[in-house]
Amino acid sequence: MSHSKLSRRGLFRSGAVLAAGVSAAIKEPLRAAPAASLELGANLYQSIGVTPLVNCRGTYTIISGSQTLPEVKQAMEAASHSYVHMDELMEAVGQRLADLTKADWGMVTAGCAAALTHATNACIAGGDPEKMQRIPNLTGLKNEVVVPLYSRNEYDHAVRMPGVKMVEVETAAQFEAALGPQTAMVMILSCPAAQQGELSIENACAIARPKGVPVLVDAAAETLTIPNIHLRQGATMVAYSGGKCLRGPQAAGLLLGPKDLIHAAWINSAPHHAFGRSLKVGKEEIMGMLAAVEMWVKRDHDAEWKQWQSWLDHIAEQATQVAGVSSEILQPEDLSNHAPRLRLRWDTRQLGITGAEVEEILYHGQPRIAVNGASGTRRDGQPSSIIIMPYMMMPGDDRIAAAAIYKVLSKPPKISVPELEAPSVNVAGEWNADLTFVSGSSHHHLTIDQHEATLSGTHRGDILTGSLTGDVEGRRVSIRSSQRIQGTHLHYEFAGDVQGDRIEGVVRLGEYGQAKWTAQRA
Repeated sequence: MSHSKLSRRGLFRSGAVLAAGVSAAIKEPLRAAPAASLELGANLYQSIGVTPLVNCRGTYTIISGSQTLPEVKQAMEAASHSYVHMDELMEAVGQRLADLTKADWGMVTAGCAAALTHATNACIAGGDPEKMQRIPNLTGLKNEVVVPLYSRNEYDHAVRMPGVKMVEVETAAQFEAALGPQTAMVMILSCPAAQQGELSIENACAIARPKGVPVLVDAAAETLTIPNIHLRQGATMVAYSGGKCLRGPQAAGLLLGPKDLIHAAWINSAPHHAFGRSLKVGKEEIMGMLAAVEMWVKRDHDAEWKQWQSWLDHIAEQATQVAGVSSEILQPEDLSNHAPRLRLRWDTRQLGITGAEVEEILYHGQPRIAVNGASGTRRDGQPSSIIIMPYMMMPGDDRIAAAAIYKVLSKPPKISVPELEAPSVNVAGEWNADLTFVSGSSHHHLTIDQHEATLSGTHRGDILTGSLTGDVEGRRVSIRSSQRIQGTHLHYEFAGDVQGDRIEGVVRLGEYGQAKWTAQRA
């Protein structure tokens, strides 16, 4: 899932070089001083030097997903005091999940990604121990998963783990032709595109079912519909995250579907000795996840929606007291992260601060607040905004967020940005670049065209090639590129100083951290 970054990267995306005024206003995340020993209480995280945050962003794993319900905590605590036989436990839980969800059977997994892997293994090997032990060597086994192009995403790595080949299709004719003797299953990401067109979930299932090919739907961040909307549309199995809207354990998920395939998925997982052994789910997570589903059918979802709306109303009321700030409510487009959101807009020139800067100040402030996104930088000239998602906010967070947002908008810090410096170097040509990662290294090649301060060209890695864009200020070069691989894109943001025929600096790799790089003109 795409989202704005929670690092300094957001500020420097446009290539702007901010002056010392920025560093005075935007500091690194506050770190609590570590205590002499771990404190098992309200200061648990602070006692090891980690500062918690107010989650106005949503169910993102990088900021630990959701907060488990009190009933989930209670179930996990109670489950930790006894030993049980895991096969017996999963059999009982599978039946209970079936009763609650109206699916044929259910299974608790170690997150939604684990559910995708177990489902894939079940479709490849079933419950055959010989086939199970051969994975990921799929010679002689079904080794293809057909996927609509719109469904390719970062998380389908979990489907590829057992060694299958992803067969991308864009039309119904291509889809039907791709279904053959090597097809283990079809994988579809539930999203707006999956609800319309010739390769919608319903249409794809209608084509796959007569051929005996199971269809798996990834519905990780969706609300759990009962009866299940995807199973009713013809899907064979559907996978959910447990640590998102269900507010179960963060390291838990759900797999729902026919009893035989779900049983096979369980046999392919821990505690059994098969490919899925590493994706272990414990008795505490299993019972916590079951408690979350039990609570899902009892929770007052209308009341929760009204509470979210009231929180957003309070934040909007406070923020719009600042002259020039307006607000609007954004309604959800589908079942994923199904909650209203608040967008606050303003003119950058009027308030003297951008949306990107507000996002960073809130995240690095005290209290520390993560918002759902921002727009507007010093260089793009676009209106500024931030978005608040109430989905995972806790009672009282609206007051904390409202006060912090009002403070930064009503009295923004002075942020001075220097004028663009004309380029003093020409970097057009061929460059051999060496990237040194946190572990390991790689050789890349840059072909750069320069027109005044603007750069374009090609970035070639070990196996991938993509276009690049960038700019030059003085002797400082900034280069950005994106390269597609499988269901994701690798993003590179090179920044370096030019000294003759050599460039040296740092390349930011998004969620993968950063690397040092040097380049020599070829």
